[in-house]
Amino acid sequence: MSVQPGWYVDPADPETQRYWDGEGWIGAPIPADATPPDGPPPAEPPAPAPSPATPTAGPTTPAPGPTAPTSVAPPAGPVAGPTGPPTPPTSPATGPYPAGPWPPTGYAPPPGHHPPPPYGAPPGYAPPPGWPYPGYPVRPPEPRPHGLALAGYGARFLARLIDFGIVFALNAVVNGWFVWRFMQEMSPVWREFWARVSSGSTSTDPLPQPGEQAGSLQVAILLLATALWFAYEVPSMASGGQTFGKRVMGIRAVPLADDQPLGFGRSFRRWNTLGLPTLLWYCCGLGLLLQLLDALSPLFDHPLRQALHDKRAQTVVVQVPRPTPTRAEGHDSPEGVAE
Repeated sequence: MSVQPGWYVDPADPETQRYWDGEGWIGAPIPADATPPDGPPPAEPPAPAPSPATPTAGPTTPAPGPTAPTSVAPPAGPVAGPTGPPTPPTSPATGPYPAGPWPPTGYAPPPGHHPPPPYGAPPGYAPPPGWPYPGYPVRPPEPRPHGLALAGYGARFLARLIDFGIVFALNAVVNGWFVWRFMQEMSPVWREFWARVSSGSTSTDPLPQPGEQAGSLQVAILLLATALWFAYEVPSMASGGQTFGKRVMGIRAVPLADDQPLGFGRSFRRWNTLGLPTLLWYCCGLGLLLQLLDALSPLFDHPLRQALHDKRAQTVVVQVPRPTPTRAEGHDSPEGVAE
C-alpha cells in the first residue's frame, strides 16, 4: 500500500498535521486547523557550527574571582555515546524510533532500547495516513460473560440429550395411545411397501391409502409433543436458566445484559426457535432439518458460542461455578480432628 505525499493529520498527535513524503514524516508539525502550504515544508537549516576562538596577539590575563560555567548547546546531529554508536535524537511524537512504515529497511534500535516485539508497534509509533495500527496475531482471550466461563459444546450437547430423553419418556406416556392408533391407520401402506421390497416387485400400482384418521392423528401427535416440550423446558428456564439436563451438566443460560433470571418472555423466545419447528415435521421433515441447523450453530459462532435460539433471546450459556468446599464444623482445629 502506497500513500501519496501530502499534508495529513499526525496519528501520534491529532491536534497537528505533518507532511508525508511517501516514506516517512518530514518537517515540523503545524496546527491541525491551519492551512498547509502547497508543497512540502521548507528544509530546516542546519544549526551553525561553533566557530573556533580567534587567538589574540598577546597573552590574556584571566579576571579575578570565580568564573560561571559555560553552557554548550548540543549539536543538532547524532551524538556519539561513550560506549556505542550514535543515538538518534528523540521527539515527543515518535519517541526513539523513526516514524513511517515499521520496521524501516536496515534499521537497528539505538543502544539501550530493546527491539520492538513482533506482535505490536514500538512506543510512539505513528503509521502512515490510512494505514491501520499493527494488530496482534495471537487469538484474543475468551470472553467471560458476568465473570463466568462459557459452556463447552460437549456439555451443552449432553444436556440436550438428557432433556430429549425426558421429553421422549413423557411422550411415551401421554402420546402413546395416539401413536399406536396412527400406526394402525398406516399399517396397510407399510405392509404393502415391505412386501414389494421383499419380493423385488417393480409394480407401478399405487400403494393403499392410509386410514381416514391418519392425518388428524399425526397432527395431534405433533401438537402434544410440542406442548410437552414447552411445559418441560420453558418454566424451568424462566426461573433458573436450567433444565434438568443443564443442572446435571453444570451449565446455565443467562441474559447477555445482566446476570438475572431469564423470565417467561425471554425463555419462550429462546425455546420457540428450537421447539416450534416440531410442528413442521409433518412437512417432509422440514422441522427436523431446522432443529438440526439450530443445534449445530454454536460450533460456528465466535466468540460467544451462541446457538440461533440464543441469538433470538440474547442469551449465552455459561458454566455454573462449583461451590467451594467448606470444612465441617468441629474439624477446623487440631483439637476437633483429634476428637
